[in-house]
Amino acid sequence: MSSEQMTMGQRIARARRRKGWDQEAFADAIGRSTSWVSKVENGRLPLDRASVVARVAEALGVEVGELTGQPYRHEKAELDSGHSSIPNLRLALQQATMPGGAALLSNHEPSSLDELASQLKLAESLRQDARFTALGEVLPRIITDLVIHTGDTTSARRDEAESMMLRACHMARVTSNLLGHHDLGWTAVQRELVSAQHVGSPELIAASAWDLCGVWLHEASLEPAKDVALAALDRIEEHLTTRDPDILALWGALHLRAAVAFSRLWRKEDAEDHLGEAERVARDLPLSGNVFQTQFNIVNTRIHAVEISLELGRPRDVASRAELVAVGDIGSLERQAHYWTCTAAGLAMNRKENAAVEALLKADKIAPQHVRNRPLVRNLVQDLLSSTKHTYAREVHVLADRMALAG
Repeated sequence: MSSEQMTMGQRIARARRRKGWDQEAFADAIGRSTSWVSKVENGRLPLDRASVVARVAEALGVEVGELTGQPYRHEKAELDSGHSSIPNLRLALQQATMPGGAALLSNHEPSSLDELASQLKLAESLRQDARFTALGEVLPRIITDLVIHTGDTTSARRDEAESMMLRACHMARVTSNLLGHHDLGWTAVQRELVSAQHVGSPELIAASAWDLCGVWLHEASLEPAKDVALAALDRIEEHLTTRDPDILALWGALHLRAAVAFSRLWRKEDAEDHLGEAERVARDLPLSGNVFQTQFNIVNTRIHAVEISLELGRPRDVASRAELVAVGDIGSLERQAHYWTCTAAGLAMNRKENAAVEALLKADKIAPQHVRNRPLVRNLVQDLLSSTKHTYAREVHVLADRMALAG
């Protein structure tokens, strides 16, 4: 069986055998029962929390990507969810990060910064809606053009160009991580850090730290993610006295990053403390807040509360917190879909499989290119395929087929 056809349980079993462990030794290493290990490896128990996948990967000494099997490619172009744009995006980021990259583009005529500002707004809208195919058609060219503008050391607008490069590379980072190209996500965030350092503003430094934290969360490097969030909070705290709305939003967004990291480390009290501070700040900021694409606002804060309860393994809290989310009030379709997938996982943990399927179908309708590339969603769909405890067999098989999952 090829790696692409393997389930996560089969990949875990392969990594376990490579390490020379039997199921009992593996169970001892992660503090689980042999029965739990057997069920996971045989596909009878889905791994529906990133925190658990991170613990398993750490114990086995492998990267999370080896267990999830990302990136997921499809035979049909219409189902491929933006992966076809990755080669062009990779080239653009290589040019953006290499010394003297602009010199390689001497025959390229870039759009003006004013034109790029308009293009960035369109691209950011596509990013928030998780429309990766459409985003991939415009983002590499934007980055390439900005390589030339940021390479012009005589330009009076160089800081503006660097700020725009940070925004563009953020979209490249998100695209790469959500599609499972995590090495490329790291390349993108490295260029963000360069832009932030060049401009030197506290807003850009905080925004790049927020994104660095995001890269490490996707890679399940939880201690570094937690540490960078805490360090960034310490650095930005002295600027809170200005009461600048952007600074306050980034302060809140970094607290959400810290809360997620602590929840995946299963440190409930710390996670809840950071979540509480984020919610306190969000109450005084605009409902439509989206500073540096963080979507920091009260709705997203409450979506994070749902996710944190899920990571902590508290399905009842997932259900109660999900009821508090006015999900239609947030402008990001990616965030809406994330809410529904977290809710679906919590409902499945509560053994409410009909409601879980309904939530998954809502998520897939809202942002299919996001949902179909999420490892934990794929695990949940795989589990629902073999279940007889719901009445949506046809719908689950259709969704599984769209994800190229064996049924």
